[in-house]
Amino acid sequence: MRLKLLSCEIFYREFCAAVSRSPNVVDVEFLTKGLHDIGSDAMSERLQAAVDRVGSGYDAVLMGYGLCNNGLVGLTARQVRLVAPRAHDCVTLFLGSKERYLDYFQSNPGVFYETTGWIERGEGNGELSQLALGKKLGIDQSFEELVARYGEDNARYLWEELGNLTKHYSQITFIEMGIEPDSTFEGRAREKARARGWKFEKVEGDLGLIQRLVDGIWDDREFLIVPPGWKIAAHYNSGIIAAERPTP
Repeated sequence: MRLKLLSCEIFYREFCAAVSRSPNVVDVEFLTKGLHDIGSDAMSERLQAAVDRVGSGYDAVLMGYGLCNNGLVGLTARQVRLVAPRAHDCVTLFLGSKERYLDYFQSNPGVFYETTGWIERGEGNGELSQLALGKKLGIDQSFEELVARYGEDNARYLWEELGNLTKHYSQITFIEMGIEPDSTFEGRAREKARARGWKFEKVEGDLGLIQRLVDGIWDDREFLIVPPGWKIAAHYNSGIIAAERPTP
């Protein structure tokens, strides 16, 4: 098959490794990180524009995304079908299944996840930073800058309620995917945890879901196939997403 993959760039190393082993011809387009930070409607618009750029010479368009704060909702297949993993967010793809992700999530509240992609591509100020909620509110600024902008009372509220975005976290979990060149990425995650006084844990990731996506092994339990003209809808059950026929 000839496939087109549209993926968040935090999966760069993982999908490149998987594509190199796929029996299919897979053309890859990585989109800038942080689409989920600009709101579900804006994210969907960005993804739809990318889908609309894909020509008709493909057997399917693959989405390297989870539902990601409903960013896939409303995404419509055009000339060719869409294939999307049944995943709440990208952690599912790193851990290999929605079941494993849910089990780890329930057993480990307050976890901040790290992978090579989040470390090397998720820390800088990308082109989406001007659109993100934190940037709009100014909560990426110092407390003194907030006071100058909003006044002391409003600044204190923003600082306490929104500014400390990590206040509910207590652990960093580094997901080792087997594509790391050395221990550098793990070391940076460990150091971040140490600096914040958080726990650190390393878990073994699973490339299986990513590999099956590009290999064309699309079991309905793991992937949603959206026919041309249909769109993605959120389903708050074990299926996570569903294909929906547009209303005439």
